Amino acid sequence: MNKFFLFSILLFGCLSHAQKKNESFQLNIKKTNQTILIDGNGDDIAWQNADVAKDFYMVLPMDDGPANEKTEIRMTYDDKNLYLLATFYHGKKGNYTVESLRRDFTFGKNDNFLLFMDPFNNQTTGFSFGANAYGAQWDGTMHSGGSVDLNWDSKWISKTTRDDEKWIFEMALPFKSIRYEEGVKEWGINFSRLDLKASEKSSWTPVPRQFPTASLAYTGTLVWDTPPPKPRVNFSVIPYVLGEVNQDRINNKEPKYEGKVGGDVKFSISSSLNLDMTVNPDFSQVEVDRQVTNLDRFELFFPERRQFFLENGDLFAGFGYPSIRPFFSRRIGLGVPIQAGARLSGNLNEKWRLGVMDMQTASVEESGLPGQNFGVISVQRKMFSRSSLGLLLVNKQSVNYPLENDSISALYPKYNRNFGMEYNLASKTNLWTGKAFFLKSFAPNKEDSGISQAAHVQYQNKKWNWRIEEQWVSDSYTAEVGYIPRNGYVKFNSFLGHLFFPEAGPIVSHGPKLNGFYFFDENFKETDNTTYLQYLISFRNRSSLDFFVSHDYVELLSPFDPTRLGIADLATGTKHKWNAFGWEYASKPQSLLTYSFNGRLGGYYLDGNRTSLSTELGYRFQPYVSLKANLNYNRIELPAPWNINEFWLIGSEVDITFTNKLFFANLFQYNEQTKNFNLNSRFQWRYAPASDLFLVYTNNQMIDPNIPRDWALTLKFTYWFNN
Repeated sequence: MNKFFLFSILLFGCLSHAQKKNESFQLNIKKTNQTILIDGNGDDIAWQNADVAKDFYMVLPMDDGPANEKTEIRMTYDDKNLYLLATFYHGKKGNYTVESLRRDFTFGKNDNFLLFMDPFNNQTTGFSFGANAYGAQWDGTMHSGGSVDLNWDSKWISKTTRDDEKWIFEMALPFKSIRYEEGVKEWGINFSRLDLKASEKSSWTPVPRQFPTASLAYTGTLVWDTPPPKPRVNFSVIPYVLGEVNQDRINNKEPKYEGKVGGDVKFSISSSLNLDMTVNPDFSQVEVDRQVTNLDRFELFFPERRQFFLENGDLFAGFGYPSIRPFFSRRIGLGVPIQAGARLSGNLNEKWRLGVMDMQTASVEESGLPGQNFGVISVQRKMFSRSSLGLLLVNKQSVNYPLENDSISALYPKYNRNFGMEYNLASKTNLWTGKAFFLKSFAPNKEDSGISQAAHVQYQNKKWNWRIEEQWVSDSYTAEVGYIPRNGYVKFNSFLGHLFFPEAGPIVSHGPKLNGFYFFDENFKETDNTTYLQYLISFRNRSSLDFFVSHDYVELLSPFDPTRLGIADLATGTKHKWNAFGWEYASKPQSLLTYSFNGRLGGYYLDGNRTSLSTELGYRFQPYVSLKANLNYNRIELPAPWNINEFWLIGSEVDITFTNKLFFANLFQYNEQTKNFNLNSRFQWRYAPASDLFLVYTNNQMIDPNIPRDWALTLKFTYWFNN
């Protein structure tokens, strides 16, 4: 089975080695000696001599012809900057739709324009820039052939203007803000526009509707009259200072006042390889996690939000599957300060990418936790047209034990290591994708030294979408710096979906999708499975609706409380099965009032019943205020001693964007399952490019009994110095 998957992936990789799909789409860019003022008017002389990219193609709702809305793109450059002017005409009258003025907006909820650049012509990595119709900026690095990491920020300027017939976006991007190969005269490039008034997404080059317009497999070519300016050495210093007061009230501690100083250094080793270093980093301004209702038997996944770990994060965190991650950066700095760290990442050339990370944490004398060093090395080589082969080494090493004894060494082992190899398939047109990887763990105890392996192949065209996948995680496999929610299993899963496209009417597509997940122990005895049938409906106004029916079977591998309220546990080995049905509806994003509803009704453990209802409501006073409310209700009916239990999870967000540089975000969360109320308020002033002032307040309180837990108030100042 494993050999079959690997052979299939390599075979499809070989077949994908061919010329780029939209090679014939070319935009010539010529150097200018004229001054360009970034004011969103586009009336500078330099634009009169620039070539124009126009005649866009429709991607959504259907990719069957030219776009209805007219778009024009012009580009030029000088010795320091790359310039772009985009003009978006619209035949359909109405207000522009935007969420807010906040940076890195949600693509599908804004009238917006995005630029996708592939300076290395490798069709896997690049950069993305853009803005919504009110000027909120978007920037990110691109990886995996079409994914955008919006956690990357760089220095550049832009301006938008609007009238009844069009909106205009103008930008200046310093060459030193991006990475590219010296002497190359052709870059991959594409432009994407979303017009919510017309419910139309369009692209300069034709892109099949099942793929994002960010897909680098479908870029055209930016042809330079002379190579871009030679990249020069670039370094930045980003220090911070902060003051904080916090109090642990549940333990009756007095308020504690402290100050911190630290910062980051960024240095360009080459035109495409960057070194990032951090000393005494602080992440107090990072947005808090969204609370969830947890009825899962295994550890939940909460995404990394600290920016230092997120830039070029695909080189480190993209290895494996969402449920088999050999490296998960949230394991670093858990309840202990990070002293220093460094990361070297980027492209070595068109074929090779490199990622190296090293982080050092402090020791804690009270608990005996030693200082720990976290090292990661990732190497990736492009193969065929868009596929890649990667190697990963993760090492967690305990150093400077404050206490030396056998119990401490057992609790905090001297090391845990993972070595892995991964092949990623991406065919020329992205119809075929896949992955195959193998991981081996090493630890002082042999029982913690095991292996993990998985592979899948997926095919997706306009009408058909299917995938087959297998996974194996041995009982002895460990990844202390990874995310492995369960061990000792073999898993098979697959899905098959088909879409129908009516020629007219409010529905743009609809169709069924069958999904199946089957788990076995390592002796191939079935332990649990889930099978569900969906029916998916997409409307022309961009709203959506789907229904599902499902069947579940579970044989418990360990004691489990089905309410997770601490009432009682079901015994290991007990078997349970049930049926359920559910639905989900999301309204069109163009309305000021948006909403979604989803629900699940059906059986549960011990022949019980579970009802789960959720909704999200949103309202915009655009572009300045965005309000959201999330409500989740669960009712679980079981025999004694659980009986009937009901609990709510309520979240509320108030996001105020005074300008595209001044923000005030507030998050309130009330969770009856964990008996916690949480408040997080963040004021941010971006007083200079990539330089910020933060004022952050957090407060946690127990609901029952109603006791204060802790609070903190932080003032943080950062500034970006660069040459």
